[in-house]
Amino acid sequence: MSDNIITVQEGRDDEYEKSLRPRNLKEFIGQKKFIENLKIYIEAAKKRSEPLDHILLSGPPGLGKTTLASIVAYEMNVNFKSTSAPVLEKAGDLAAILTDVQEGDIFFIDEIHRLKKNIEEILYSAMEDYSLDLIIGQGPSAKTIKINIAPFTLVGATTRSGLISSPLRARFGIHENLDFYTEDEMKLILVRSSNILDVKIEHDAANLIAKCSRGTPRVANRILKRIRDFAQIRNTGIIDLDTAKHSLERLEIDNLGLNKVDKRLLKILIENYEGGPVGAKTLAISLGEEADTIEEVYEPFLIQLGFIKRTPRGRIATKKAYLHLGLNFSTNEEKLLFES
Repeated sequence: MSDNIITVQEGRDDEYEKSLRPRNLKEFIGQKKFIENLKIYIEAAKKRSEPLDHILLSGPPGLGKTTLASIVAYEMNVNFKSTSAPVLEKAGDLAAILTDVQEGDIFFIDEIHRLKKNIEEILYSAMEDYSLDLIIGQGPSAKTIKINIAPFTLVGATTRSGLISSPLRARFGIHENLDFYTEDEMKLILVRSSNILDVKIEHDAANLIAKCSRGTPRVANRILKRIRDFAQIRNTGIIDLDTAKHSLERLEIDNLGLNKVDKRLLKILIENYEGGPVGAKTLAISLGEEADTIEEVYEPFLIQLGFIKRTPRGRIATKKAYLHLGLNFSTNEEKLLFES
């Protein structure tokens, strides 16, 4: 076996094998400052025998919001209940969950910015007073009833924090915007995941995949699983640099992590709209995607790379985007300077 192969020795059980997600704060990699603070919040709440304060987690998809919510439940030694905001259509849907929570339980709502107004208003009293104010019946015979519920911790996750109303946002005691992960952090995540998947990975290959993973653990793990397939067929199960390069070419992922959709989006912006400015809805129609997908999935990474710039008039492709795609920048240069 090559001395260049990375191995990690960890104790594993059947449950651990089933998921690449870390189960506790010790296993979690990245978001260092927040994790250090979160440890203190959890320890203090446990010493006071109180539920942890409500937590709002924001950031692009795949950075670990759901994972962190489940880890909080594990560290607090309480139950974890989860749902998605679009699923909560009626007051009864929320009431059914909250009347079943036990003291200190973690209740996780994904896409919390998509809560319906009537559901959000019920949450206010639930978060502050641990009670539900429900209206029974309609018209003159309608009456309001108050139901006490066990103290709990709400963890909300959102990719669009700007869409959360001020009254709801104010009821969260802990706010955190998750950052994209560094290449070193991504490499550690890949090493851990490869160990769980029982596949050997060399240092150079891990470095390359880390650079192409968009600073996002979910993307890294998805790429790793596909490269594992190529490695098992082409290289007796070992992921070396050549196998990683070949696999990434087959997956149409370049050295910065851009996939074919990212590059198509940039080309549409540059070639169809002369580099912009153009609105997200127009881009979405041209790309055949939803505007929300453009804004939540593709744009954050392209903005982080400096390939797209948001202006009051719309999106503009930057010089770096032109150069990366091998296109002439001069036609848009004056417009960019003006928009700056």
